[in-house]
Amino acid sequence: MNRARDWWTQAKADLRHARHALEDGDYEWACFAAQQAAEKALKAVFEQRGEDVWGHSLVRMLEALQNEGIEVSDDLLEAAKILDKHYIPTRYPNGLEQGAPTEFYTRKEAEDAIRYSEALLRFCDHLLRG
Repeated sequence: MNRARDWWTQAKADLRHARHALEDGDYEWACFAAQQAAEKALKAVFEQRGEDVWGHSLVRMLEALQNEGIEVSDDLLEAAKILDKHYIPTRYPNGLEQGAPTEFYTRKEAEDAIRYSEALLRFCDHLLRG
């Protein structure tokens, strides 16, 4: 059973959650939800192609697509590198030297993360429709 549609639906829901977290001032959660939206969108692409993909690194997933001949821009890879950094420290205090993640993430970081995630979702949407 191909579950690409389910992954894609959840990716869009996670992006909505990122926007709500931004509005609420929960910047660490906005960053994490943005990363999750991009991850699930990419997993939708792999699922549609009938391929398994493991892990959480957006960069590694994009590189795998490049290895299959899909063009991935440098800007998209840069966005993925930034989003990958939001996977653990946004949620766990031991991901930082000291303090809680909620004390360190900024509105700008959340806005940027959402923008990067939107770009990755557009890329994936193009592949899913193609």
